Amino acid sequence: MALILGPVVMCAGYLLRHLSTVTALTPQQQAWAEAQPFAAYGQLLAYSSEPALLTLSYAVFALGAILLFPAFVALAQRVGGGLAFWGAALLVTGLFARLYFAGADQTAFQLTEVVGLEQATNAIMKEYVDISYGPWRVPVWASVGQYAGSLLLAIATWRSGLFGTARSLMLLLAGGTWMGVLKGASLPDALVTGLLCVALVPLGVRMLRGRLPAPAGRPPVLSW
Repeated sequence: MALILGPVVMCAGYLLRHLSTVTALTPQQQAWAEAQPFAAYGQLLAYSSEPALLTLSYAVFALGAILLFPAFVALAQRVGGGLAFWGAALLVTGLFARLYFAGADQTAFQLTEVVGLEQATNAIMKEYVDISYGPWRVPVWASVGQYAGSLLLAIATWRSGLFGTARSLMLLLAGGTWMGVLKGASLPDALVTGLLCVALVPLGVRMLRGRLPAPAGRPPVLSW
């Protein structure tokens, strides 16, 4: 179930984060936000306009990160071997970082309701680097696991023959999406995560039906 729901919910989270920002901001506000050095300015402004919509989008995104935890573990178990194990372990470490960022996002949003948008924005941006990196920079280092882990797991799925070249590349591309606090999402982010759905959902469906695909060894370079 996680192989099916995880990528779908995460893709929905990216799409909702993009659409909620576009909906909450006027064209003039969007132009102003794009001119700022960090996306956080626009995200805080969008929250002040549509708090319920922004909360929904960030909640779905965080839920997607949680569901991808067992999805990556299930994929690694199906592939087998040390490369898949370390790939999944690093990807899960990256998901831990996403949950830290989700907590920082929620705190920033709630601060706007307590002290107002202007004061909250000034306070958050003054300490933005320390907030984003986290205590002892543990979260930002953990976020590196997403990029390294997706590479290792993509190689493992291809070498085992569980995925062909195309689906392994989809897994790799999905691991390149951004990480951080109060980041804005775009349609390409949703599309790349949609590729993860294409790679993982069919595998999850087959496993639910009891038709477990067995790794068949290294496939041809041009393969699905």
